Formats: sequence, C-alpha cells, structure tokens
Amino acid sequence: MIFLLTDFGSADIYVGQVKAVLAASAPEIPVIDFLHDAPPFNITAGAHLLAALATRMGAGDVAIAVVDPGVGGERDAVAICAGGRWFVAPDNGLASVAAARCEGPDVYSIGWRPDALSASFHGRDLFAPVAAMLARGDRAGPRLGRKSALDTDLGGGDLAEIVYLDHYGNAMTGLRAAGIAKGVRLGIAGCRIAHAPVFSAVRPREPFWYENSLGLVEVAANATSAARQL
Repeated sequence: MIFLLTDFGSADIYVGQVKAVLAASAPEIPVIDFLHDAPPFNITAGAHLLAALATRMGAGDVAIAVVDPGVGGERDAVAICAGGRWFVAPDNGLASVAAARCEGPDVYSIGWRPDALSASFHGRDLFAPVAAMLARGDRAGPRLGRKSALDTDLGGGDLAEIVYLDHYGNAMTGLRAAGIAKGVRLGIAGCRIAHAPVFSAVRPREPFWYENSLGLVEVAANATSAARQL
C-alpha cells in the first residue's frame, strides 16, 4: 500500500493530482490517506504524526510525506527504508522521527528526476512517481544513492507539544503514553489535567488526558471541545 501524509488540505487541488499520478503509475497498489491537514509548514509536528501513523504500516508499504516549506530550494529528496517500510519525503526532518525509531534505517538520496519538475509541487512530480516505483518493488528506477545520514534529523525522542487538533477539539501531543505514569497531571494552558482511561470516566465538559489509539497522550474533554475550553 501507499500512504499519504501532507499539509495540502483535503479541499484544495493538490491531493487529487498526487493520486492521479499514483493511479497512472501503480494502478494495482491501494492508496490510503493518512492525513492531509497536518499543521501547515510545521515540519516537527508532521514528523511526530508520521512516526505515530507509521506504526499502522506493514513491510513493503510506502509512505509519501510532504510538509515542505522549502520545496524547490536546496534541500535533498530522500527515500528511507526503515523496519521494512519506505518513507519518501523531503530531507527536512519530516521522516527522521519515524526513521530514528527503527533499528538501522537505510537512507538514500533520490537521483531520479522527471522531464518536467514543478518548483512548487515535488509531491506530485517527484515523490509520487518514486513511491510508485518502490511500491512495485523497483529500486533501480528511483536511482537511489546511499547517504550516511539525513541532512536534518530530529531524533526519535518524544515531543511535549500539541501536534494536531482533531475536529472534536481533542489535542494530540507528541508524547508516547507508555512513558507517562497514569498518576501524572499534565500542565496545559495553565491547568493541571489528570489522567482518565475513557471519556465516560469523567464528568461532562471535564478535561483529562488519555492514551489515544496511536499510543500518544491526547488532551480531551468529555462531550465538548478541549481546544475551545482550554
């Protein structure tokens, strides 16, 4: 499968163009939308979202990740093989957290270029064709050149910040819940928030934190928006 994580927005013209390239290049490969409303321009938040969502990928799957405010500039384009999964992304740190959480990731610079490469849309013209090649098992087509390390590496540690607000108003953080004791109260917006295992364990409108379905710490409020309340 090919997975997509971008900050393109679901209502704009960009995602459809990427999918059109994938459909033409690898029509037999399913394409799954992870997320298209990643925080715009926020590479660090995107990196932690990608690392969390990548746990849903299997061996041989490919993720295209694009949060790329430096598109068309000097940053490299990379393909990373980590844990049997591929990540195709700009070398701006976006795929570095996911890679760092795997043992011995292989990092490659992408040498292939299309005949026509938009200066502002590498997701369509570069990353999508390369991802299609890799998903089909073609490692020669992308002209991969080994890199000793990523140019920008954010490491594999947790991030004690909000990385995503969903439409319920829940605030997802970059903290993995397994490392946080359940008795800990988390500080956010001047409040100290206690843990609860499920929404129904607290009173209506009461804020709390819990382990979400991706294993991350998430701040919520029962039957209301934590983002508005806090």
